[in-house]
Amino acid sequence: MARKSFPILKQLIQQSTNRCFTSSASPRAVTLIPGDGIGPLVTDSVEQVMQAMKAPVYFERYEVRGDMKCIPEEVIDSIKKNKVCLKGGLKTPVGGGVSSLNVQMRKQLDLYASIVHCFTLPGLPTRHEDVDIVVIRENTEGEYAGLEHEVVPGVVESLKVITKYCSERIAKFAFEYADVNKRKKVTAVHKANIMKLADGLFLESCREIAAKYPEIQYEEIIVDNCCMQLVSRPEQFDVMVTPNLYGNLIANTAAGIAGGTGVMPGGNVGADQAVFEQGASAGNVGNEKILKLKKANPVALLLSSAMMLRHLEFPSFADRLETAVRHVIEEGKFRTKDVGGDSTTQEVVDATIAALD
Repeated sequence: MARKSFPILKQLIQQSTNRCFTSSASPRAVTLIPGDGIGPLVTDSVEQVMQAMKAPVYFERYEVRGDMKCIPEEVIDSIKKNKVCLKGGLKTPVGGGVSSLNVQMRKQLDLYASIVHCFTLPGLPTRHEDVDIVVIRENTEGEYAGLEHEVVPGVVESLKVITKYCSERIAKFAFEYADVNKRKKVTAVHKANIMKLADGLFLESCREIAAKYPEIQYEEIIVDNCCMQLVSRPEQFDVMVTPNLYGNLIANTAAGIAGGTGVMPGGNVGADQAVFEQGASAGNVGNEKILKLKKANPVALLLSSAMMLRHLEFPSFADRLETAVRHVIEEGKFRTKDVGGDSTTQEVVDATIAALD
């Protein structure tokens, strides 16, 4: 695979330089999926902040529920047209043969790279300091391929699919991310000591891509050891590249170490489209108590929307939003229960709007 840049990657991570965007910038349409449970509450938070900032975006809203059999065609068409989507959590029923709409969306739009940035925020107490980990996860195959069948009653086969094409593609993305962001190290997470062919192919692909980036340190780590190292010495990790299932586990572990899933941003990107959502598990999406009290943490989706603004090439708006959120966290007056406070979602939103410069 030849070494070349990913335009969508550079859009995602571009920082403000001499460019200054104001409300006169051409507005961009963004597909909005509020989702289930607390999803509408936190997506409404983003809409309020965008309006207060006079950010040059407007939303096309579509109602999608996690118990639907498939994503409506008009929603997919909207994302393909707009190229960008902001999404609340979709609750996937456990068992019952219902396919995850989150996985469906990633496959239909070929959103092959999940990016979750796990970092400590000043003012937010954590067991470890100076955590700054980017987990880049292959999003379209592995154990999430969905190839399961019952061989005979009581015996089920679930197939794990690993291809050289997808492994090279995600490895290339990870190294390009590290290169553009001046990151020093990429760590490939695997279980090739047991799954010698599948994870062996993933490692082989990572090694081939790593050879094209001699200026970036490359390491490999077995996934179980990785989990232990994450909770004991997370500062040793920089960029991590993983197959699908491992990435889900690693991202949630890293998020918990860095302050919790309620404050970690993320996005799923492909060659043409990008979907931004809470970076780590949205396991509280169906939490009725949080929903009733209206105390869901909006920070993760606010920071994800900042990633979205940077992707849309509105970096000054992204910087304003991130700075305001960081100020609210560091000040400590308005925090939801998951990060040590008792504030409502709206109180955090109001404080963020007040902090906008």
